[in-house]
Amino acid sequence: MLAKRTSEAAKAAGVKLKDNPYTYRPAFKNSVGEQEIRELHDVLIDTWGRIPAVADVTAGGGSIPWTALRLGLPTYANDLNSVAVSILNASLTIPVKRGTALTPVLRKWGQRIVDDATTRLLEYFPKADRETVTNYLYAHAVACPRTGRIVPLMPDWWLRKGPKPAAVRIRTQLDGVELQTPRFEVVHGMDIDFDADRGLLAGGRAISPYDDLVVDGDYIKAEAKAGRMTQVLYAVVVKTSAGRTFRSPTDADLEALDKAERLVEECIGIWEATGVVPSTPIPDMSNYDRGHRMYGINNWADFFSPRQLLTHAAFVQAFRKVAAEVQGEVDENLAKDILTELALMQGKALNYNARQATWDVGRQKTRSVFEKHNFAFKWTFVEFPGPGELLPWCLNQLVGAYDEIARLLEETGSSAPGARLKRDVQVSAGTAADIPSIPDGSIQHICMDPPYYANVMYSELSNFFYAWQRETLGVVTPELFEEENTDLENEAVTNHARFAALGSRKKEIAGLDYEAKMAAIFTECCRILSDGGVLTVMFTNKNARAWDALGSALIAAGFTVETSWPVATEPESSSHQANKNAAESTIMLVCRKRNRSDGGGKRYFEDVAPEVRAAARSASVRFAEDGIEGVDLMLATYGPALSVISRNWPVYSSVPDESGADRLLRPEEALDTAREEIVELRRRRLVGESVQIDSLTDFVLMAWDIFKAREADFDAARLLALAVGGLDIDYLTRAKVLKKKAGTVELLAPEERLRRGNEGDVPGVRLKAARFEHLIDAVDTMLYIAKVDGMQAAKRFVDRHGYTDDGAFIATIQGLVNAIPRKKSKGAWVYPEAGLLDTLCTLYFDSVDLSVGDVPAMPIDEPAALFEME
Repeated sequence: MLAKRTSEAAKAAGVKLKDNPYTYRPAFKNSVGEQEIRELHDVLIDTWGRIPAVADVTAGGGSIPWTALRLGLPTYANDLNSVAVSILNASLTIPVKRGTALTPVLRKWGQRIVDDATTRLLEYFPKADRETVTNYLYAHAVACPRTGRIVPLMPDWWLRKGPKPAAVRIRTQLDGVELQTPRFEVVHGMDIDFDADRGLLAGGRAISPYDDLVVDGDYIKAEAKAGRMTQVLYAVVVKTSAGRTFRSPTDADLEALDKAERLVEECIGIWEATGVVPSTPIPDMSNYDRGHRMYGINNWADFFSPRQLLTHAAFVQAFRKVAAEVQGEVDENLAKDILTELALMQGKALNYNARQATWDVGRQKTRSVFEKHNFAFKWTFVEFPGPGELLPWCLNQLVGAYDEIARLLEETGSSAPGARLKRDVQVSAGTAADIPSIPDGSIQHICMDPPYYANVMYSELSNFFYAWQRETLGVVTPELFEEENTDLENEAVTNHARFAALGSRKKEIAGLDYEAKMAAIFTECCRILSDGGVLTVMFTNKNARAWDALGSALIAAGFTVETSWPVATEPESSSHQANKNAAESTIMLVCRKRNRSDGGGKRYFEDVAPEVRAAARSASVRFAEDGIEGVDLMLATYGPALSVISRNWPVYSSVPDESGADRLLRPEEALDTAREEIVELRRRRLVGESVQIDSLTDFVLMAWDIFKAREADFDAARLLALAVGGLDIDYLTRAKVLKKKAGTVELLAPEERLRRGNEGDVPGVRLKAARFEHLIDAVDTMLYIAKVDGMQAAKRFVDRHGYTDDGAFIATIQGLVNAIPRKKSKGAWVYPEAGLLDTLCTLYFDSVDLSVGDVPAMPIDEPAALFEME
């Protein structure tokens, strides 16, 4: 915690730390000795009567089963996806069987692959004295619709910012001659005499550098779909004796690109026919058309520029050649293990050398294709040169990762070199709803991180790798790569594209499909779990529908949620978290098989609602004291709510179905009640019990307090609006409290809420209003005046409207001070409202407490044993 606080404080102050505060090793890298493992096993045997078997039925990359395996527990890992199963074999089965003795063998044969591929590629990557090229930077481009000349689609011109800035200048003519394709000049420091933030592209539209007129976004898409989108090289990243720098592309660079493109055009037919390059189209059923088909990417090979394609083809050819040598020199089983490991080099290469891999100006490195879980189209991209850079790097990454995994397994529980702890592991491929290889009641602990509803379309994304690995991994384990694509039909995700033909009902049906598949998976878990065994489900999702589906599936399969707790898993700095209300915690649900007894008569929700409210209050207070806040605190109440209804199941809704008959409760009804309780608790925490505020102000206070960010998930905001007074997002949009975006909403700043004189008596910032119906409008008007006209003008506004001693107005200010994150970045307030309130309160509202910190939680009576297991 100290390291994290030190890092966050430095970031807020805009200070660069001299030393890395995280001086300790990650926990998983520390060896666990023989004595500790023996003591662990003794405790487990005392508890379970045996060393418990652990299973992860949706294992993915394998971190859960690897941890169990490391501790010497019998381990089972299953996944539907062939790419994931290959990774499970490489990270679990093979290291247990071969250990670190395989490391030099992998290095030897991997180097042969690198050497062979390098020989095929060298002539297409020119070398220069006293430099090593590490990256080539490109922009996608289309022809100007008026001049026919090439327009690079560059949002900005930056290569590096900070104390040693570098940028590119576009040249449309050379020695007085107008160029068909522009050239680029890299400039540094004071030579950047232009606005490098202002490129040629914004909002999907471009500006032609030849006539300064707009190139429409629809035209750009049409050109891409017609196959006429090209790429232009605008900079080269190099290492010299002085360090990393940038240079302009040379004629030799451009000639090498042309040469590579000609070779690809000549060979692509035979490569596709022989599987060197995949010819498979992207399936019609897709959720990511905006990232590929909209821009002319129709086949998996289209994700790569010609020279990138050449690099990946060279790897396939080299792998096949070396595979034959391996199979001829070592026994069949060892050859299979060697080639399974080495084939994974390809995945690394594909992920860092494609048209969706980009240059990170801030961190001065390559971003991978799947930095985010989608196929978002990128206007600029990076080429990682195959010979000398990409392929050796992939080999080093593969061998290094294997050696560390194997070494940690060997060192854990070992008393001396060579004395290895006995380990048993079984990896299976197939749906988690049917795992015949695991006997009934044979597992004591199922620990799983299930698919996250509609967050990620795992199979659809992994087809990016599968299409290539069919011809490498598929040679080694053909049984895993028989189909043209991964299994999209049986995947437990909310896949809207599968049900596109149903029109407006597609989301509803996709959600029901997810719930049915998760229920089938949990039913299979119930079969293989021993009586008294534990199912731990990890879930990170803000969407209430996802929690409703997960809860329904668990209950339908016969489980009771015994306890739950949030565990911090997502760093705030991660790319998909910054400035959003992303969940930073994973909720751990600990479940057991439900006692089938239905004693106590028929139960309705009103019978258990008080217990749900009490559970929500208890969770909120307890986890707030542990430092859980924002959206994570709201999510932390979902587990206790599910615990109450699953423990009392069956529970019937207070509202009958359409025919008037009783219907079983949906978990979301209990979650609604939990949210309402938390909103009430948080409101009292912010403004006190005696203060009455309007629902619009209430929403803004709760949104800042719960989301801790300006941008919030649409569904979470919708549910909060209902909880604070039956509001809806459309009303809040009309009231200029927020604006809707794709899948999110954004709270508007005071200046964005400004109303003009002719807009009437509607919510918002109104400078000439005689009175305000909503307190938040009055506060935002004060903040707007303070920002535009100064603090004294804001004070005159407050005095004129009689707010100086208005208890509700001051309580609202206190609530906002408590709720809006008082964070700074590089000395500036992240949220300007917080800074304005700070100054106003210091000058004029001395009764407002600016110390913030942790506002004391309200003491409540906690139900006994709610978070304890008997």
